[in-house]
Amino acid sequence: MGRMFGTDGVRGIANSELSAELAYKLGKAGAYVLTEGAHKPKILVGMDTRISGDMLESALVSGILSVGAEAVCVGVIPTPAVAYLTRKYNADAGVVISASHNPVEYNGIKFFNGEGYKLKDELEDKIQSVIESNFAEVPVPTGASLGRKTQECGEAIGDYVEFAKSTIDVNLNGLKIALDCANGASYITSVKAFKELGAEVLVINNDPDGININKNCGSTHPEELMDYVVRKNCDLGFAFDGDADRCLAVDSNGKLINGDFIIAICGKYLNEKNKLNKSSVVVTVMSNLGLDIALNKIGIKSVKTKVGDRYVLEEMLKEDYKLGGEQSGHIIFLDFNTTGDGLITALQIASIVKKSGKKLSDLASMMKELPQVLVNASVPNDKKDIHEKDEEIIAEIKKMEARLDGCGRVLIRPSGTEPLVRVMLEGEDQQELDGMAHSLAELIEKKAN
Repeated sequence: MGRMFGTDGVRGIANSELSAELAYKLGKAGAYVLTEGAHKPKILVGMDTRISGDMLESALVSGILSVGAEAVCVGVIPTPAVAYLTRKYNADAGVVISASHNPVEYNGIKFFNGEGYKLKDELEDKIQSVIESNFAEVPVPTGASLGRKTQECGEAIGDYVEFAKSTIDVNLNGLKIALDCANGASYITSVKAFKELGAEVLVINNDPDGININKNCGSTHPEELMDYVVRKNCDLGFAFDGDADRCLAVDSNGKLINGDFIIAICGKYLNEKNKLNKSSVVVTVMSNLGLDIALNKIGIKSVKTKVGDRYVLEEMLKEDYKLGGEQSGHIIFLDFNTTGDGLITALQIASIVKKSGKKLSDLASMMKELPQVLVNASVPNDKKDIHEKDEEIIAEIKKMEARLDGCGRVLIRPSGTEPLVRVMLEGEDQQELDGMAHSLAELIEKKAN
């Protein structure tokens, strides 16, 4: 069997790749591995709004109870809420049934440890090996030793909303804010938090029916929100994804404010308040060069990692950095939560707008996004590093970098899942970049094949 866990838990088409049987096994093995030695262990279980959530929850919980652990089911709730509540309720682990921003036919199962962090590869591999051993060493309790299931939906939502509100120290009276809940897990929590903080709240896509999650809405399709903010004359808007660990913003002109701009705005604010450790933020290699230039101007360093929020988090924990994230709106405020948190991100931006008295568009003007061109080059899996070995390709890349003259860059990134490398160029002239990126991709394809 190949590796079961991907970059964000186990994910696949529900009832096909991610079956009820697999969910049961993951519940059983996960509860065993994550609670070894714990006295009557407790595991928190939350999910998003997908139709397959009920089926997978039933199976997962059965697995948890079968090894004598307690399952505390908190119902439909954002992924970051499970990370926070696992700590608050002193649970031994947390599990979320969600496929985040993916379409409805997908679902996923991701675990958090007792501190609310996603699992390290070694623990995931241990869970998989327990399943592959057919639960050889896992005890089979009977009678009073079996686990029980309890429901704490309402209380969990209230506790998470109170926590999220406590991360800002200002009310939002006078702000007219539009929210796009992606028909997903934030449809109660985000609306409740913003209303209780005094904002005038207008909401779209907050009527989940089990099959409309992420469908032409939310952070992956923010076009409706961009139009809605302008039509309804809002000060700003926020778009979440299906499990609400991502958030993108929209200014009053209907312009999308992506994760790079959010990091620039929040980084500047935190640095001015002396709350940005080492005056540094953590971003991935795919962040726009415009972010580096903007941060550099105000004395903030950007630390780069591989693509993926888990790598951003690893770097943040290693060096005690406080802010990190991705262009996609996956932003981690480590002083508040252990994972990307869409609601906290939205509240931080709204509070900066309120305190500064400035429009979001004015705050975002500190950064100019450089044009970015991405072209895929098809290469065999064993030739994905050809750009590091072939002399002609290396020389061509150097020539292009010299031509961009410090006002742009060339980035070659092998795909983790497909037989291709992604050729990305950034600079000031879109047309010039387009020509350069395509010619480099063609050269790589020719030499690799």
